[in-house]
Amino acid sequence: MSSGRGGRIRVVRPGELNAGELDLWREIRAKSGAPANPFMEPEFTLAVAHVRPSARVAVVRDGGEPAAFFPFEKGRFGRGRAIGLGVSDCQGIVARPELRLDAEELLRACSLSVWEFDNLEAGQELFVRGAADSYPSFVVDVGAGYEAYESGLRERSPKFFRTTAAKERRLGRQAGEVRFVFDERDPAALRQLMAWKSAQYRRTGRRDRFAQDWISTLVRYLAHTGAPGCSGVLSVLYAADRPVAAHFGLRSRTVLSCWFPSYDPEFAKYSPGLVLHLRMAGAAAAAGIGVLDLGRGAAEYKDGLKTGEIPVYEGAAVRPGAGAALHWLGREPSRRAHGFVRERPALAAFAQRTLKRAGRLRGGR
Repeated sequence: MSSGRGGRIRVVRPGELNAGELDLWREIRAKSGAPANPFMEPEFTLAVAHVRPSARVAVVRDGGEPAAFFPFEKGRFGRGRAIGLGVSDCQGIVARPELRLDAEELLRACSLSVWEFDNLEAGQELFVRGAADSYPSFVVDVGAGYEAYESGLRERSPKFFRTTAAKERRLGRQAGEVRFVFDERDPAALRQLMAWKSAQYRRTGRRDRFAQDWISTLVRYLAHTGAPGCSGVLSVLYAADRPVAAHFGLRSRTVLSCWFPSYDPEFAKYSPGLVLHLRMAGAAAAAGIGVLDLGRGAAEYKDGLKTGEIPVYEGAAVRPGAGAALHWLGREPSRRAHGFVRERPALAAFAQRTLKRAGRLRGGR
């Protein structure tokens, strides 16, 4: 354990937080007015700590009691990163709004020269000035109920809705009765989803996240998490009792963070992933969930499903010094190159085709 100036900031391993502190974390977050994103709950940080020994939490005290919780991972040479960076879809500090805190003071207390983020939550004013770029995170609002959402979808994207509904009917006729389970507890279904997703990453030329042991272990661990603010939810679409599409995500009482969707390529002509997402929207609305957060990253299915978008930020908070300079040299040229490509659609499309071609070559096809 380490402490900041005057003992105001205490840095601990997540498992060292006591029950009272965890309750305060939840209370501060609930009163913040921000969406109840499960990635911002203590359960997600505790789960990451189970697989990442570098996980830490800075507890900031004000007036004698904890007023903020800042989860992070600490690397070598003072380089820090958001908790679960690479898979966490919402990042930042959980703090009382009246707390006066400076980012440099926080980083110094954490012995960090840099804190990197790639999905910084909107409204995180302490860190947003360190953002190098912003991205839209797409959302589906079902707060008024699924019927209202479907009605709006029919108006916004009539062809998209009709085509998806027709494919679901065709799937039922040609592959067997279609059945959907919102909260599936069969571990075999989770293994199947992870196998599909790994194959999809390789097929599209992307890094296979599930080839990293800490990520696959984290997902299996969260599948058994059942806290009200952060529960693992596995949703599966079946045809004649055969799984054809699945999704694993995290939910709170009001938000479902969509995380790992995939499907059986054998059934691709039926667009089972789209069918699955529409079924998920209906089940989520029935369960009292108001928002499905589809996350950042452009995708055709997100364009069809979304009702809006919110910004998330990528970048780093830095404390002047050698560590900050090393971070800039290591990260900024690559980030700027990615931004250059992203802002040029033709070049981005070429890059996408190149990734897919590389994936086919690695797969021997």
